[in-house]
Amino acid sequence: MELLGLAAALAVAIATIGPGLGQGIAASKAMEAIARQPEASGDIRTSLILALAFMEALTIYGLLIAFMILGKF
Repeated sequence: MELLGLAAALAVAIATIGPGLGQGIAASKAMEAIARQPEASGDIRTSLILALAFMEALTIYGLLIAFMILGKF
């Protein structure tokens, strides 16, 4: 039973690391792009928000897997 809890924790942790790093890099690059071309900030912001939503979906999938693992208790 303890192993299921550990597996759920690892599922969330591993599923969060990648998107977290990706979101930080994407936001950084978007800020650089806006600083270089302020007139394109609307398009850049829209693309950034869409990309962040897709990355966040990966984290939510990890949380879903963790709930599925914990449901086996």
